[in-house]
Amino acid sequence: MEQSNNTGKVIGALLLGAAAGSILGILFAPDKGSKTRKKILDKGDDLTEAMKDKLDGFLEEVKKEVEVIKEKATAFVGNGAAKTEKIKVD
Repeated sequence: MEQSNNTGKVIGALLLGAAAGSILGILFAPDKGSKTRKKILDKGDDLTEAMKDKLDGFLEEVKKEVEVIKEKATAFVGNGAAKTEKIKVD
């Protein structure tokens, strides 16, 4: 889970850097203000969509990890109960 968190941070930083670079490139381009604003909005929409996709993927990974932990906890409790019963019988 630790590696997944670090990977998410790196990807987030890369997306932010790409967005900042795109916005600066658009701002210094010799277009009319209305075109520049439209380009910035479009890039913002693209970035928002990319972040949503990344978040969805991250949440899916978290759900899988939670399921694995639940299964392990259930098995652990089951083993503990079985050992307790064995001790009672002995």
